[in-house]
Amino acid sequence: MTICMSKIICVTNRKLVKEDFLSRIEKICRFSPYAVLLREKDLPQDEYLKLAESVKKICDSYKINFISHTFLSGKYLHLPLGKFSLESSGIPQDIIKGTSVHSVEDAVKAESLGADYLIAGHVFETACKAGLKGRGLKFVEEVSKSVSIPVFAIGGISADNYKSVLSSGAQGFAIMSSAMTSDNLEDLFFRLTH
Repeated sequence: MTICMSKIICVTNRKLVKEDFLSRIEKICRFSPYAVLLREKDLPQDEYLKLAESVKKICDSYKINFISHTFLSGKYLHLPLGKFSLESSGIPQDIIKGTSVHSVEDAVKAESLGADYLIAGHVFETACKAGLKGRGLKFVEEVSKSVSIPVFAIGGISADNYKSVLSSGAQGFAIMSSAMTSDNLEDLFFRLTH
């Protein structure tokens, strides 16, 4: 399966959103990210799937890819690597599946298990991983060279550094905090695409 290159994945964290969560998703979708990844890991399956239905409906209305996390809802599924290792063989063939990786070894393993794309991080220091040093651009380059599937970088990516991430081999990148908290999404997406 082919995946669009040089695109932004918006990863959710509803706890960071100061307004109605679905309103924030709708505002994000107006700026045409490649995908919205609903990563609400604290929700039990029934609550997650209910929220996923609402988020997917918004994404569909803007023709934005919707990626479910852990619980399948739609045609994209993202799993943590441990879970991906256990469950990848049971995921239907028509589902586009991805996982998170933190090393070249993780990336090679994930591709061998059938991952269609990877999210690799964290690249730069970020508040989400307070106190943990970023893996850096060399990490992005090494992971990207080690696999033949698309790699999206994550972690501290901003308007100031996204071009260096793409130059290091990533086909795209993921953002979370800025997408969930920005007071000016138009400016954010403009700066991340120009």
